[in-house]
Amino acid sequence: MPRGEQTADGVTHAAFDATPSTTGPWFADAQHMGPPSALLVRALERLPESRASGAQGGWRIARVTVEVLGAVPAGPVTVTAGVERPGRTIELLSATMRAGDRDVLRARAWRLAASDTSVVAQGQAAALPGRDDAVVRTERPDGWLPGFLDAIEWAWLDGGRLGDEGPGRGWIRMRVPLVEGEEPSPAQRLMVAADCANGLAAPLDVTRWLFVNTELTVHLHRAPAGEWTGVDAATVVGPDGLGTCSATLFDDDGHTGRIAQALTVRAR
Repeated sequence: MPRGEQTADGVTHAAFDATPSTTGPWFADAQHMGPPSALLVRALERLPESRASGAQGGWRIARVTVEVLGAVPAGPVTVTAGVERPGRTIELLSATMRAGDRDVLRARAWRLAASDTSVVAQGQAAALPGRDDAVVRTERPDGWLPGFLDAIEWAWLDGGRLGDEGPGRGWIRMRVPLVEGEEPSPAQRLMVAADCANGLAAPLDVTRWLFVNTELTVHLHRAPAGEWTGVDAATVVGPDGLGTCSATLFDDDGHTGRIAQALTVRAR
């Protein structure tokens, strides 16, 4: 829920109050990282061009990395954003989320000038099966809290349900707006879905193990479209407490990007 926005000296400042739809499955007083990550992307998308642009086709965000500095409380937060490295065709953007007296999330993104490369487009992954082949599941695993999980529509292609071990594929859509009174952009929707990859590809028994992502990196080779994001995710766990979740992302037009999450893995 927005509490006000302003821009001064090229830096945007915005304040928000979290709603119950943001709370994660483990702690009722902390947010799932999907909505706050998308809120940072919202701030990045709204940054004006820093100088006269050579981007005749507009701008595209090519990569976003969100660093998790701490738990995001289910309460008031502020977001600041600005252009770190201005340019005519390449810009580096940054955004920070703050709760109380501490930074909780920090994002950086490369924003690139778009141009027509349709005649040489190549390398895209095969399309994910459509939602007609998916199974909609609404139940939560035992012990998982309501909030964010109930604010998402889950259409599973395989992998069973949230928390089941092994790779997972499915389609994800937000049931509620990211910001009250606004239609989320496709990139904001995609960020929410991207942070769910670790849940779709749970590598271990969630009652015995924690596997928490410390960051989220998203690469996009084209702008996403639509309300639904397809996720094809798998997780690797190493022998010394580290793991990596990676996923391919889709929309109704096909492959749109890839993500990776660094995981800390430990017994409960």
